[in-house]
Amino acid sequence: MPDLLGINHLTLTTADLDRLVRYYTEYLGATLAFERAATPADPRIAVIDVGGADHLMLVETTTAPLTDRDPLGRAGWGLRLRTLEQLREVRDRLVEAGLPVGPIETLPTQWTMTAGDPDGRPVDVRAHRPRPGAPA
Repeated sequence: MPDLLGINHLTLTTADLDRLVRYYTEYLGATLAFERAATPADPRIAVIDVGGADHLMLVETTTAPLTDRDPLGRAGWGLRLRTLEQLREVRDRLVEAGLPVGPIETLPTQWTMTAGDPDGRPVDVRAHRPRPGAPA
């Protein structure tokens, strides 16, 4: 059986595609991979490259997205940065823009913060902590 390599994409809905694309590209550092205009049969979409061949597929709809947290009170999904310094930089950028973001917390294997995207949906942003004895 072949090995899984990771998550290919996660699909998020939004009533304002342009606003959501700006949030993930300008504040979290993702890259717009491509955008497709709406057709009579399909909604407008944008695909955001979040690194490591992983993507967010953003679909414009007329209904509000779900904004629930998971049973642990977290976002239920997250994005990963390389270092604590990058996590601090992203948090500072969100705070300066007046966007919702929680404090950086230290967990056993990573640092994490929960931000709120423009639709009110929580997203965890994390950086893994170095493991003792692991190569840098």
